[in-house]
Amino acid sequence: MTRIWPGETVGILGGGQLARMLALEARRMGYRIAILDPDPEGPAMQIADVRVPGAFDDPQAARSLAEKSDVITLDTEHVPAALLELIEAIKPVRPSADVLRIVQDRLEQRRFLEAQGVPQVRYAPVSDVEDLHAAAKVAGFPCVLKARRSGYDGKGQVRVGHPDELVGAWRSLGEAPAVMESFVDFEREISVLLARDLEGNLRFHPIAENVHRRHILHLTRVPARVPAQLASQAEELGARIASALGHIGMMAIELFVTGNDGLLVNEVAPRVHNSGHYSFGACVTSQFEQHVRAVCGLPLGDPSLLRPAVMVNLLGDIWRDSGPAWSTVLRHPTARLHLYGKRRVSPGRKMGHVLVLGEDADSASALAESIAAALERGTPPGGSTWT
Repeated sequence: MTRIWPGETVGILGGGQLARMLALEARRMGYRIAILDPDPEGPAMQIADVRVPGAFDDPQAARSLAEKSDVITLDTEHVPAALLELIEAIKPVRPSADVLRIVQDRLEQRRFLEAQGVPQVRYAPVSDVEDLHAAAKVAGFPCVLKARRSGYDGKGQVRVGHPDELVGAWRSLGEAPAVMESFVDFEREISVLLARDLEGNLRFHPIAENVHRRHILHLTRVPARVPAQLASQAEELGARIASALGHIGMMAIELFVTGNDGLLVNEVAPRVHNSGHYSFGACVTSQFEQHVRAVCGLPLGDPSLLRPAVMVNLLGDIWRDSGPAWSTVLRHPTARLHLYGKRRVSPGRKMGHVLVLGEDADSASALAESIAAALERGTPPGGSTWT
């Protein structure tokens, strides 16, 4: 077993906000950080010890990162699996190329979940117009057409409500290989957040409950409003998936809670996840430190929740000429502001988040929504003029 100790270098493929928070926790623990990313001013590149500018499909850049690192991990599942396989011959890569091959292709992910007996939506592959109509019969209407690769935050997918909309929906995806899935009218969405180490040990962060707006995660509250038995069932599904994949590191499994407390697996992310950001301040061990521990071969930390918490995402929509009214956040002693250092601001782009701690999730949620609404208005809640 290869253990990577503080003082050695953790290499990360991807330099976005997830890599930035990984790097912050890893550096606190004494690790050096190497980042490969096409943006030389990306969030994680700003704090890296070693910067390797390059595209995710650039073998030369990937080799350079591997040669400068003691272990390689990632902040996105959209890194080509073939590139991971290339550098696995140089340094340990966690998660592995085999995991990425399954997870980064929606059809392969669905087939894998089916083989594990995991409950999920009805689905069918789409590669041409003939497949399109056959798949719609399997999924039924309404249904959702999803590109097999590279989708996130609602991108690469379109809802289809009627047979007449099928061809237009497929054209909107560039007629790329796709998967047709049945639409689920769910009661709520939850995330199982787990870590698996080199010996197969598992630790679970508390189940997170997610609220989306415009297909983008708006708010996560913890603990989730689900019965203990349902939470245990969700964790069992997560354990089954992570173990079958042989995954190493943090993993997020998004699930739909349907009527009568049914569960359907929606997506698997083999990395730290937006719905786990609450752990960075609300848990004994954050998902970011836990991922570092797992990929470095260290014992897993205690993921226990310190206090009920709510995380709300900050999108580029709230940036105006004078910038957001940060007094809206900072006037509250239980609110923690996290900004990602992104240079380019655009609507829908995740620029940061606010974590609110409370005596219970309801009060934390109320304050988080109040802060979010005030930031959208551009004024502090209650008309405060504090600056």
